[in-house]
Amino acid sequence: MTPAGNAFAQFTEAILTRYFAQNAAPLPPLADRTVFVAQLWALIAERGLPKPLGPAERGEPGEMSDEEVNPLLERVLAGVTPAGRAALAGPAKQLVKACFYPEFKTCRDSFREIAADGTCRRQQLERVRGRVSGTHCVDCPHWVALTPEQHMRFLTRNWRPEGLAELAAHREVFLPEDFRALRRYLHGLARVGI
Repeated sequence: MTPAGNAFAQFTEAILTRYFAQNAAPLPPLADRTVFVAQLWALIAERGLPKPLGPAERGEPGEMSDEEVNPLLERVLAGVTPAGRAALAGPAKQLVKACFYPEFKTCRDSFREIAADGTCRRQQLERVRGRVSGTHCVDCPHWVALTPEQHMRFLTRNWRPEGLAELAAHREVFLPEDFRALRRYLHGLARVGI
């Protein structure tokens, strides 16, 4: 792998290690993780990263349908053992989206959307444990635009009061800095090309 690919592998491995730990699940074997990360990097090299926005462009949040994501997921999990595929399927899908969603500059604010039952799903610890990006979307512009301290202040101002103690106690789950490192790395790569 290239130096850029090796750095990508380190960022991704940190995210996977944290993700499985926060879910009290065993980390899939290193061989499976290595195959997955190498194939995701190869897919990035083949497809390229989303086009960076110019200074005056705002961009629009994008989505990838299952029809778009599933073939990519199959490619990055090809050769991974059945047990490894089962374990990696969730975080792998989120990481594929993190790599290929288009850039935009205005947060969707989905972290504070109130459901019909009056809850904010992305402010619930048990739900957020299942996300590699914590409470925010995988493509949220705050990962790149805000420092960790600014981001935590922003979340604290916009969090439901009854959940503030949980946010403070589980900051690494709600606002994972390993994911910020990956988003900033991809953001920089998109600007210099890989």
